[in-house]
Amino acid sequence: MTAAKKGDVVVINYTVRTGDGRVVGGTEQAGPQTLTIGEAAIFPAIEEALEGMEVGAEKAVLIASDNAFGPRRDEMIIEIPRAQLPQDQPPQPGMSLAAQQQDGSTVNLVITEVSETTVTADGNHPLAGEDLHFGLTLVEIKQAA
Repeated sequence: MTAAKKGDVVVINYTVRTGDGRVVGGTEQAGPQTLTIGEAAIFPAIEEALEGMEVGAEKAVLIASDNAFGPRRDEMIIEIPRAQLPQDQPPQPGMSLAAQQQDGSTVNLVITEVSETTVTADGNHPLAGEDLHFGLTLVEIKQAA
């Protein structure tokens, strides 16, 4: 059998779980994902794991939180006066907001708490601080040209 190598287009199925076993992603709903090994379309450790795999092979890969979405950072949790929020929709926990940072970039925030005068919003990625456990299956290899 042929083994996958850098530059090959591969088709994979995967499931992503957190350390407590919660499924947080994968290809079950949308179907297999196609990617080119070496193009950084997925975590580097996943690409490394795919190299040398043969069609039908399965692998488990652990991506530590520092190499995934980083640690949870308390400074990414902020309080916002309700007066600064759009008035067209009352804020609710779980709602998303986009805020402009001082450098001009945009950060996505999720409202976690609502009070009479303020909302607490979290700018951490939902998977920050989580080690990710990938279960990979190589479905197909399309050899590099």
